[in-house]
Amino acid sequence: MTDAAERDRLAVLHGVAPTYRPSADREVRVPDETVIEVLAALGVNASTPAAVRDALAEHERRAGQRLLPRNVVVRAGRAAGLVLPDGTDLRVETEEGVETGWDGQAPLPVGRHALRARTPDGRTASAQLVVAPDRLPGPPERVYGFMAQLYSVLSARSWGMGDLGDLADLAAWTGRALHAGFLQVNPLHVAVPGRPTDPSPYRPSSRRFPDPVYLRVEEIPEYAHLDAEDRERAADLLRRAAVLRDSVLFKDALIDRDAVWELKREALALVRKVPLSPGRRAAYGDFLAEQGQALDDHATWSMLAELHGPDWRSWPAGLRDPRSGQVARQRGQRLDQVDFHCWLAWLTDSQLAAAQRAARDAGMAVGVVHDLAVGVHPSGSDAWALQDALARGMSVGAPPDAFNARGQDWGLPPWRPDALAATGYAPYRDLLRGVLRHAGGLRIDHVMGLFRLWWVPEGRPPTEGAYVRYDAGAMLGILALEAHRAGAVVIGEDLGTVEPGVREELADRGILGTSVLWFERDWDGAAAAGGHGHARPLPPAEWRADVLATVTTHDLPTTAARLTGEHVGLRHRLGLLTRSLEEEQSADAVDVAEWLALLGRLGLLPEGTRDEESVVKAVHRFLARTPARMVGVWLPDGVGDRRPQNLPGTWDEYPNWRLPIADAEGRPLTLEQLAASPRLHALAHEVRTAMEATDVP
Repeated sequence: MTDAAERDRLAVLHGVAPTYRPSADREVRVPDETVIEVLAALGVNASTPAAVRDALAEHERRAGQRLLPRNVVVRAGRAAGLVLPDGTDLRVETEEGVETGWDGQAPLPVGRHALRARTPDGRTASAQLVVAPDRLPGPPERVYGFMAQLYSVLSARSWGMGDLGDLADLAAWTGRALHAGFLQVNPLHVAVPGRPTDPSPYRPSSRRFPDPVYLRVEEIPEYAHLDAEDRERAADLLRRAAVLRDSVLFKDALIDRDAVWELKREALALVRKVPLSPGRRAAYGDFLAEQGQALDDHATWSMLAELHGPDWRSWPAGLRDPRSGQVARQRGQRLDQVDFHCWLAWLTDSQLAAAQRAARDAGMAVGVVHDLAVGVHPSGSDAWALQDALARGMSVGAPPDAFNARGQDWGLPPWRPDALAATGYAPYRDLLRGVLRHAGGLRIDHVMGLFRLWWVPEGRPPTEGAYVRYDAGAMLGILALEAHRAGAVVIGEDLGTVEPGVREELADRGILGTSVLWFERDWDGAAAAGGHGHARPLPPAEWRADVLATVTTHDLPTTAARLTGEHVGLRHRLGLLTRSLEEEQSADAVDVAEWLALLGRLGLLPEGTRDEESVVKAVHRFLARTPARMVGVWLPDGVGDRRPQNLPGTWDEYPNWRLPIADAEGRPLTLEQLAASPRLHALAHEVRTAMEATDVP
């Protein structure tokens, strides 16, 4: 066997793909240096032919000694598929403490159990046994709902950006008045602090805890008991917050989360001076005990970030290790500061719970659907606390494809699959448990990452990355178990390049996919025609059923901008077009015209009707005619907003993640104005009526 073949074999054994396919008819070899660096990040030395041979021998030695895998993940009612010596005795201790013999096939209760094996010659082994539900049930009924970026939905009571009080109110209103079944929001993960704070909700400091910038300060029970002096100081902060809010709503200012947090931080310091009642103190104690080490780590990182800056990689050497004696001493010296951040996490958790209660009390079948970002900022809390579980010197991205020849580097450190397995997937499990804590549903950003991720070594372009495979059975099984326990629907964002079999596996497990109208074309039919056929828009009956169907998303143009072609003009002004303006406008016009023609043939758009509001209603009636289990309405579409919340490929050129919802003329709207909008009410009525009239099995 050649040196290259041995290295390839070693790579595959550790889940690293030495080649990838940017298209079905082309295979590209990953650079040797990339394979070596990725293996090094997994703790495997492949730097020389001798090192490769040693690593292969070590892998074979360990495999030969292993009686059980570290983790056994099975679907309820299915066989484990274990290969064991004849006569091996298997015993299971369930999480309830009941011990029983097991043949690897008999049904076991859903949960996390302990598995032990003993061979006739006396060898023993133990493993974690996860029994996941065979299939998640999905929403209890076919539902429609709204999708919104919470910070963009300001009410008359907001402090310059939408907050958890607004979330509860938005859920209560859309549930009761518009009969919506769910409300999907952006990731509410805590951001990396700093000036300016990275506004993207998809590059958080921690995915395990929500951001206290979303707190509604006045709804904290202790706020009502401020003394006279602090009440006056709080009133002044409220007046300053009103100036922030009015600047966004009436003076075209952008949402400034740093300014909002500065005011809220000062107000929260006042509230914290009020002693907790005995019952509240007991509830806080329970929260601390339940969150344990993860919360202690996050609060400690937050304290250290205030002292030394938000990037732990530049801290004094002794502080870069969360388990070091120096960190322990700093924590002990500043316990009150650490406790402040624990207290913030508790308050935010409490208001998230209140929002979900408001949604369910309003009759929502699902309630609030939270969003799980694909990764965390490399300088943040999780990257510091979970260093052993994340791959150093690597970041997540995407390989070159037909849409982006340069590939993508998202700057997010990936999970190490070997480290996850070694810990029984504890960091991943705890993350899911936290984000599902008060969720009726969970959207998984880039759900394909549960199968494989494109790792880009530091200092290399995205074109020189490699796919690293995860144990999808374990990742999906643990996700299903935690969602089952939370009673939550799971939606996978499966847009873009998806390897064969992934969508089928997700559907088989009851994890919904994502279908966006403008992308739903007959690509298979076009491919069958040798690439020369035209991909026609898919009629409703040909859409997948197990999906959340939408017209647009936070990363795409609003429907009004798409229909008018304004999104092409915006990208032209920012220098983002890869073709001439005329070519882009022509292609865009053809795309829209094809969809309008289909709407006309289906009787959803009367001939000659082309006014914007009628077409927006028609495309949403179209969604309602598909068999999709969930239909999502982008909240800004309900009022004719032209501006995308995020324009991929831009940073300072466009105010990503900082815009309030606005009407067709660009005037920001409050939550109260949204609730009074005839246009929004009319769109909701159209969707609801169309769904009720559609016979879907």
